Amino acid sequence: MKQNSVKISILTTVFSILLISLTVNPANAESVPEWVKNNALWYGQGDISETEFLNAIKFLIENGVIVIESTEGVSSEIKEAQIVIPNGNFDVSGSGFYLPLNLEIHTNTKVTWVNNDSVPHNIQSQDKFGSVIDLFNSAPLNTGDTFDFTFEESGAYNYYCSFHPWRVGVVTTK
Repeated sequence: MKQNSVKISILTTVFSILLISLTVNPANAESVPEWVKNNALWYGQGDISETEFLNAIKFLIENGVIVIESTEGVSSEIKEAQIVIPNGNFDVSGSGFYLPLNLEIHTNTKVTWVNNDSVPHNIQSQDKFGSVIDLFNSAPLNTGDTFDFTFEESGAYNYYCSFHPWRVGVVTTK
């Protein structure tokens, strides 16, 4: 049941972005290929993976069907973003990935990880080889706990949960 609510949440978010994009950027239903429409349906039914679904959205962005406005010239004040550790994240066979899996932000953004899972997690920063580094590392986060880190430099920052090492994520800072 909770896995379905995560899928519904992802679908709702993607379709909200599509709706906003299509109202700002003139487009019509004919510009969305049938295979993308089918992927959305199949993802909602659990027939394809999240990766396959997100690749369809990526295709729409790369081919100009969805146009995302540039954020060039954004002020340098501290901004905020959030990564959710969803319920079921601990299950190696589940689909409880970090939400979002790759958070893209600008420098001077404070990122808050929120543990919505039923078990403790931690956030451990890694270098490009997968070794833990002392950049941002949290204590164990119980259900409802949060951990904050402000990214001041651009780059790709890998992290994982040492309790559940199959759960990895990335923060990309521009």
